[in-house]
Amino acid sequence: MDTIKDYAAQLYHAEKNRKQMEPLTETNPSLTVEHAYEIQLEIAKQKLAEGNSIIGKKVGLTSKAMQDMLQVNEPDYGHLFKDMELANKAVISTETMIAPKIEAEIGFVLKEDLVGPNITFLDVLMATDYVVPTLEVIDSRIKDWKIKLIDTVADNGSSAKVVIGEGKKYVHEVNVRTVGMTLFKNDEMISTGAGAAALGHPAEAIAWLANKLSSFDIVLKKGELILPGALSGAVQVEAGAHIKADFGALGSVEVSFE
Repeated sequence: MDTIKDYAAQLYHAEKNRKQMEPLTETNPSLTVEHAYEIQLEIAKQKLAEGNSIIGKKVGLTSKAMQDMLQVNEPDYGHLFKDMELANKAVISTETMIAPKIEAEIGFVLKEDLVGPNITFLDVLMATDYVVPTLEVIDSRIKDWKIKLIDTVADNGSSAKVVIGEGKKYVHEVNVRTVGMTLFKNDEMISTGAGAAALGHPAEAIAWLANKLSSFDIVLKKGELILPGALSGAVQVEAGAHIKADFGALGSVEVSFE
């Protein structure tokens, strides 16, 4: 389907050049979620051909807050690439983005592959090496964030950057469902959340992802970082913003924008 390659090329160009484009769902209402994922995979293929590598995958829109904000009724998903990965306390130039937002998540690093279908949250916990505090920076190549599920899936889940904290805990050391999170912007508390915000349990969101991707013959691989979704609504960021997420016993992670 030429349309798949055409839309992939447009989105890739938009990301590279920080240009917004009209929603795909408006220019072509016949697109399906399956088409959208094919577009995402086409872009991934292009990035890999240019020497990038996949470090993990993400589930987005798992909290009711995020689904309500973007008026969607199921999660989205995307790939995490090597050039998205940042260390704790990194500084990000807003000039490299279009309209960034940020959200706090509990990252899961796998010690064995997760191959759907029929993966349960217990399978996820058994396959997890450790969990880490993370901040995911999202950015939409779709104009004014006017996205529906198909738009954000095609746009790689609106992924941009992932900041990884230094703390890590094994899953038997912490109850990820009840882990609390407090998000600060410029030292002001702006939201709170808990692991349960991601489909009731972060591991449930990862099980959903493993099962969803099995229909595309995609596996969640050993060593990959899997982001199960935000613990509260996304927060807009701009130059001069400093963001910190405190996950209590799990540690904290922070990033600045210039």
